[in-house]
Amino acid sequence: MITGKQRSELKKLARDIKPSVMIGKDEVTPSVIAAIDDSLEAHELVKVQIQSGAVLDPKETANMIAEQLGADFVQAIGRKFILYRQAADPAKRKISV
Repeated sequence: MITGKQRSELKKLARDIKPSVMIGKDEVTPSVIAAIDDSLEAHELVKVQIQSGAVLDPKETANMIAEQLGADFVQAIGRKFILYRQAADPAKRKISV
């Protein structure tokens, strides 16, 4: 669980990140979960965009995915949301909050 101060720092870091995973009309599939998991493993901080064809609530979707992947929900704005998961290996950690 991240604190409010950590969440604020992560929001700043995510400002310049482009969405690396898109959720389309098929909504949240195992391949989408796997793509988000891979992105979290590689980058720790991931921005996800829900395409206009999908009828998902960004905040609910983000919290559901975060729970499945052991990540933290950072923020949802419009149809985008940000997730954070610290790398398990201390040598691979890129973000210190």
